[in-house]
Amino acid sequence: MKRIQLLVIFCLAILFLSFEKVKQDKINCSIKNSTYGAGEEISFNVFYALAGIYVNAGKVVFSNKLETLNNQPVYHISGVGRTHSSYDWIYKVRDIYETFIDTATLQPLKFIRNINEGGYKKLENISFNKSTNSAITNDGVYKVPDCIQDVLSAIYYARNIDFDNYKVGDKIPFHLFLDNEIFNMHIRYLGKEIIKTRYGTFRAIKFKPLLLTGTIFEGGEKMTVWVSDDKNHIPVRIESPIVVGTIKVDMMNYNHIRYPLSSLVKLRNS
Repeated sequence: MKRIQLLVIFCLAILFLSFEKVKQDKINCSIKNSTYGAGEEISFNVFYALAGIYVNAGKVVFSNKLETLNNQPVYHISGVGRTHSSYDWIYKVRDIYETFIDTATLQPLKFIRNINEGGYKKLENISFNKSTNSAITNDGVYKVPDCIQDVLSAIYYARNIDFDNYKVGDKIPFHLFLDNEIFNMHIRYLGKEIIKTRYGTFRAIKFKPLLLTGTIFEGGEKMTVWVSDDKNHIPVRIESPIVVGTIKVDMMNYNHIRYPLSSLVKLRNS
């Protein structure tokens, strides 16, 4: 059974899906970046509820820098997740995820996972060789499809999906490489609605991932994700029951986003 860390709780809320082939959909390998740019930073608070009472248990921060890897321009994206010190005695989490994404293709060239979760530690380093369609890991070399994502690059790939091209109920597939395995994934599009978060009220795009059964989540369509209904497609809320209680993840701060946050209807305290 795979361990699932605090950061992964957030990442997989968007990405860690089980697969059900629908309409023989093909992976879109030609997707281009139109939603984010270098310098973007987005922060989220992770709230945990037991018996209906939510507490602020942790924080996740995603940041993006423009760099060069093997003479190729890349987006160096980091995701850092941690529990607040007052909750470390219950379950201490210090997680760092990094991906290096080719700016032209939005395909990952390198992925690093450095986690410390409840005393469990793991360091993983993956290089993707696009000329041989292979992933070079700590444990060996694995064949991968032409279009492949890691758990962090897939978030930024998903942000560039044009949901206006889909109908409610449609499923959008992609391939993900994690723990030396290839997962055939999809997102189920659920339409648009107004959502109130701890940051404010948003016009939002709504979808559900079909979760793989793990140590935290039960399998099935029990999680809901909302992203901003503007050109940024920033995740603004995620909700899901877990084995004990419920989690809620809200976007709380952002810097240097590419476009105005036009989906924001009203700040919470305004």
